[in-house]
Formats: sequence, structure tokens, C-alpha cells
Amino acid sequence: MNLDNTAEFNRLDVQGMLTHIDGLPDQMEAAWELGQRLPLPEWQGIDRVLIAGMGGSAIGADLVCSYIASFCSFPFIVHRNYDLPGWVSGARSLVIASSYSGNTEETLSAFDRAQARGCRLVAITTGGALAQACQKEGMVLWQYDYQSQPRAAIGYNTILLLAILARLGIIQNPAEDLRIAIHTVRAQQGRLRASTPRRVWLVQAPHRRSRPRNPKSWRQLTSLVTAVVATRLSVPA
Repeated sequence: MNLDNTAEFNRLDVQGMLTHIDGLPDQMEAAWELGQRLPLPEWQGIDRVLIAGMGGSAIGADLVCSYIASFCSFPFIVHRNYDLPGWVSGARSLVIASSYSGNTEETLSAFDRAQARGCRLVAITTGGALAQACQKEGMVLWQYDYQSQPRAAIGYNTILLLAILARLGIIQNPAEDLRIAIHTVRAQQGRLRASTPRRVWLVQAPHRRSRPRNPKSWRQLTSLVTAVVATRLSVPA
């Protein structure tokens, strides 16, 4: 395949993945704004967090886990399985069930067990059985609307998690880190689009004057930029 033939890209990319990649900064902004408006109780005393998700819906949890690893003082894990670990129980445990479709069997299993054990519980989804269960049981539901493959909703899957953690006081407000990450991605888009000749592909770090002072910010920045360009840089020259 000729990687400089953008017409061929359009023929093969029937799900519009290039468009989703190009729109990631806008998706991140929309997710952060949504995360400031959605309902969330002022829970106190949480000292452990588990994100239940599979496949594309768990990618955002992995990025958040990497971002907070150096400064979060209690366990934060990504759970890709049925049920829950034994240490997740009671009001000190926050369980976030993340399923793009809302019908992921493993995530629904973890959701049911978290409810039975009296955990603090939030669901992130576009709908499906997970949304229906939240509405029926009066649980906290963060529902968003984005039509794509689950992996293409990486902005929502990542940023909504950050918004939950920040609003509960589990982490400091990441708004400034997020602003820098979005600015960096947008600044590089012209060089990284599919229409750009391969010989000029280049990933640049932000200018020294715009770099975050706190080293933890680089984890998020690196992860989010990588989410945009990984598809491009994995293709042999």
C-alpha cells in the first residue's frame, strides 16, 4: 500500500479512525467539560480505587493509572475480569465501571458485586445494560454520546475518569496538565495527519517555557500524545 495515497486511506478506513484521531483534542475538551457537569456525590473516606473495564474501555484507565502512579497514596488498579478482588468492599472502596457499550459481561459482573458489597460506585458508558442498571437502582451514571469504536473514545474514557478523581479530591485538579496536553497535540496535528509525507513525521515535546513544572505531568502528556500518533509511527517507512 502506498502510504502517501490518501484516497486509498479513505477507502480502507471505513470506520473513520483517522477522523477520530484528528478529533482527539476536541474530544478531550468535551469530556472534561462534561465531567464538570455530571452528578457526583461528595463522598468522603475513599482510600482505594478500582476501574472495571475491558478492551478499549479500559485503555483510559491504564493511562490514568500511569498518570497518578507517582503521587496517589493508595491502591488504584485496572480490573479486566469478572467479580472483584476481596479487598474491594464497603464505602472506602470506589469502583468505576467503564463500558463503552454498557453490555460488557465482565464489567457488569464487577458492577453487580460492587453494589452487593456496598462500594461507592460510578458507571461510565454510552448506554446499554449498565446504564439501565444504574437508572433502576439509583446509582451514579456518567453517560456520554460518542459514536465510534470503543478504542476511539479514548478521550472520554480517560478524561471522565480524571474528572471523577479530581472532583472527589483523590487527585489535584489536572486542568492545567490537560490544557498543555491538548495544546501540544493540536500544535503537532499538521505534521502528523495522514496527508503529511512520511519523511517529515516528527513528535515534538512542548517548548521548554510551556513544560509543566511537576514531572508527573509528563506521564499524562506522553500518554495522550502517543494516543494520537501511535498509528502513524507504527507503520514501517
